[in-house]
Amino acid sequence: MTWLDWGVMALYLFGMLLLAAFIGRSQRHAQDYFLAGNNMSSASLAASTIATQCSTNSLMGAPAFVGFVSGGGLLWLQYELAVPLAMAALIFLMIPARQTGATSIYALLEDRLGVASRRVASASFLLFRGVATGVTIYGVAIVLALLLDISFTAAVALLMVITIAYDLLGGLRAVVVSDVVQLALLSVTVLVSLFLIADVVSWSAFFEARTETLVNDWGVTGNDYGFWPMLIGGFFLYMAYYGCDQSQAQRVLAAKDDRAVQRVLFFNGCFRFPLVLSYCLLGLGLAAFAAGHADFVAALPENQAGEPNYNLVFPLYVLENFAPGFVGLVMVGLMAAAMSSIDSAINSLSAATVEDFVKPFTDLSGGQLLWTSRLATLGWGVFSLALSFQVEAIAPTVLEAINKVGSMANGPLLALFGTAVLLNGIRQAAALTGFFAGLCANLAVAVLAQDVSWLWWNVIGFVVAAGTTLSLNPLLGGSAATASWRYPAWQPSVRGLGFMALLILAICASLQVFTTS
Repeated sequence: MTWLDWGVMALYLFGMLLLAAFIGRSQRHAQDYFLAGNNMSSASLAASTIATQCSTNSLMGAPAFVGFVSGGGLLWLQYELAVPLAMAALIFLMIPARQTGATSIYALLEDRLGVASRRVASASFLLFRGVATGVTIYGVAIVLALLLDISFTAAVALLMVITIAYDLLGGLRAVVVSDVVQLALLSVTVLVSLFLIADVVSWSAFFEARTETLVNDWGVTGNDYGFWPMLIGGFFLYMAYYGCDQSQAQRVLAAKDDRAVQRVLFFNGCFRFPLVLSYCLLGLGLAAFAAGHADFVAALPENQAGEPNYNLVFPLYVLENFAPGFVGLVMVGLMAAAMSSIDSAINSLSAATVEDFVKPFTDLSGGQLLWTSRLATLGWGVFSLALSFQVEAIAPTVLEAINKVGSMANGPLLALFGTAVLLNGIRQAAALTGFFAGLCANLAVAVLAQDVSWLWWNVIGFVVAAGTTLSLNPLLGGSAATASWRYPAWQPSVRGLGFMALLILAICASLQVFTTS
């Protein structure tokens, strides 16, 4: 990179820190810090949710899988099949959480079941999300070190000092603003790259070799990514992730009112797919470009196996084909994308810590809670930073394993929330027993049935947890569970539901139209 590119990066990052400081000046209590005062628009909250998901790892991983990995291609779009379905269900189910007026999603469990349920669920989130954040920092820092030609330690310091400072100063409002900017910057970058590639290779070349069809596989024969586990298992995964994970649900809790909650979910269900599709088209374009430029793949750095690191194909293309200054913009976009995932996680870890484990045992004023929240943010930032240096020592395959560990808890957690929201007469002891039974069932499947796709763990854990809860409830003194809906639900328009249905069909059609078979 040239001095101009470094200057662009420095100017952008300094500007974002100034923005965070300006935003933080108006914060007076923890609700301002964690929920942005409940006055942000639905569109910005939805954009922030999408940006957190479609960040650095997606922008590099999707083109690599689609364009270069054996067995890849547009199969990546199978990841999106379940998203609109999950959003359609959450549109009806997330109203109770926002109506509690709480900062932590887990407050709903205390309201319906008891305080122990709240703390078990929150502790589960803190464990899994805390470790996952350290792993994310590790993965992003390796990439930054290669791209910027600096050491791993310097990359971690550059990433985390700015991220922690930004989060400390601005809270959720600053996180959302930076996410919107990052999403716009990367979207424009991808579109510009596509048109630049199309000037060198024809659009038809994009679809000549890397557009495999859907894999109609039940995921019980060693194939983790068949159609059915991605559709059914993915539905439960996304329901749990967007509905029960504080890092995502916090955007919903920050919405102005019930209709704003459902607009956030609706926008996410509709507009995530076009962004992921653009990432996939970029992968096809880069594969077509590489086919006509033999030296392109040869210039990629090698991974630990001594093979080309295809995750870097997009940054390499930018470095070799974008003008000075624009390279800096793309690099800062990649860094901002990484920050959007990390600062969201750290802010949500701080929120769960303060709301579920500090506030109930103290009598702090609004200002004291605000400073406690910032201290918790700093603590989780330092913890995640320190953990990133231990990832390789923990396990060489931890980057993949962390997703499986999360799926082990998703189903039981979703069952815990589902029974709390939808049923009356559920005893806390029955619900918690079901939660731990679901975890044990998933562990047994992971050890004894290794050919079963880990995506099914999301379903298995849910079914076992819910079944155990309903079976034990009468034995533990609870009444027969009855359906309950104590909250007014928004009635979606036929046009809205029709649009969601058309989107699901569009995803399936996209997987079949551009195929070679």
